[in-house]
Amino acid sequence: MSDIPLPAQFRHQMAQQLGADYAAFLASLQQSPPISIRVNPQKMALPTADLEPVLWCSEGFYLPERPVFTLDPLFQAGAFYVQEASSMLVAEALRQTARLKRPLRVLDLCAAPGGKSTLLASLLNADSLLVCNEVIRSRIPVLKENMEKWGHPNVVISNHDPEDFKSLNGFFDVVLVDAPCSGEGLFRKDPEAMLEWSPDSVVFCAARQQRILTAATPLLCDDGLLLYSTCTYNDEENSQNAAWLSKHGFENVPLDLPESWGIAEKTLDQTVGYQCYPHRVTGEGFFLSVFKKKQRSSPEMGVPRSFRSLKPVRNWQEKILKTFLKNSDAFSFYVKPNEDVFAIPETLSADLRVLDAALHNKGFGLEMGTFKGDDFIPSHALALSNALAENLPGIELSKEDALRYFKKENLVLNEPVKGWLLARYNGLNLGWLKGVGNRVNNYLPKEWRIRMDIKEY
Repeated sequence: MSDIPLPAQFRHQMAQQLGADYAAFLASLQQSPPISIRVNPQKMALPTADLEPVLWCSEGFYLPERPVFTLDPLFQAGAFYVQEASSMLVAEALRQTARLKRPLRVLDLCAAPGGKSTLLASLLNADSLLVCNEVIRSRIPVLKENMEKWGHPNVVISNHDPEDFKSLNGFFDVVLVDAPCSGEGLFRKDPEAMLEWSPDSVVFCAARQQRILTAATPLLCDDGLLLYSTCTYNDEENSQNAAWLSKHGFENVPLDLPESWGIAEKTLDQTVGYQCYPHRVTGEGFFLSVFKKKQRSSPEMGVPRSFRSLKPVRNWQEKILKTFLKNSDAFSFYVKPNEDVFAIPETLSADLRVLDAALHNKGFGLEMGTFKGDDFIPSHALALSNALAENLPGIELSKEDALRYFKKENLVLNEPVKGWLLARYNGLNLGWLKGVGNRVNNYLPKEWRIRMDIKEY
């Protein structure tokens, strides 16, 4: 579909890799990419009965055409995430290899923009700890926004190089390395990626991936799982790196994938990986291989007695905060030096104290809001959280009014209201409104405001 030609060396590479399938592969690149989403099991408001399912992910579905997602209030509320279908294979891999019913410590080492992190959040036990790390600081806001929409309070957002985690060796049960790559699998979806591709970039990416894996492997506990994935096709970044892992203290874990799914099994030095090709699956290019850390002694990690710069909230503040949560006794409440107030799941307190000591650039817990004198101003993250109390006052909006809310316009309600209330659409919370006399103020954060002209749609 693109006027940008495929690089000649890439053509040669794929012809050698695919043989008789090469013509079908080329033909698939001329087709429009499929549109797929993954629904949020905690916010089931999107009808899916008439949608084609993604075979390897029970929450994944294909859309018949691409809508304007920005102007869908359900998308803004976190009811679904727009995710490429092939990458959802991570869900099936974890269902087959991880003990998901027990609490796990999980690290998504290369997390932005958050597709696989939201997938992990949905799969994990509610008492699990999910650390979503992104090395590029400019990508942290979109990662944070997507995780807030998803609504789980057991999430940590961090901004660190993989090497910065070295004091956490042996801490994690699962590490996902969805590594930065040459992006060959996205040529159909993002033709501009072809302009950046070269054999030298493949070599560079493969070396960078090994550096990331070198930092990631010590972080796993005994028998911990490492998932390695890319959105590319070449063996240097995929099978060769997977085989390298098998020689560095890891046992390759095969998956049982039905042949009818069309996912290719690739083996090098008895190490198995799984490759999605656009001519064989309804999706883009994606590679995945799973490993278990061979048994070895992990050091015992001491737990700090307190957080470094946090103070418990006052008793009167805690009473107010608890009214906003449906299981408030499961949380403890703290205030940061900047006066932001947040809640920490009690079951994760020890783990979070360990992370607090190990990492400097991170945020954890459920952001609750701030106190201005005796008044509490709730945060947008609290409105979207799955931990929010269900009996709080709110108002159901039409789609037009919901979009006006996301334009950050002040709404006119039929009856005057006073105090905080939730703006809702199809039963899902969108954010906060506050009734003041005869007007209602819109507390949507400025950075979340829709800038598109909604009159066109």
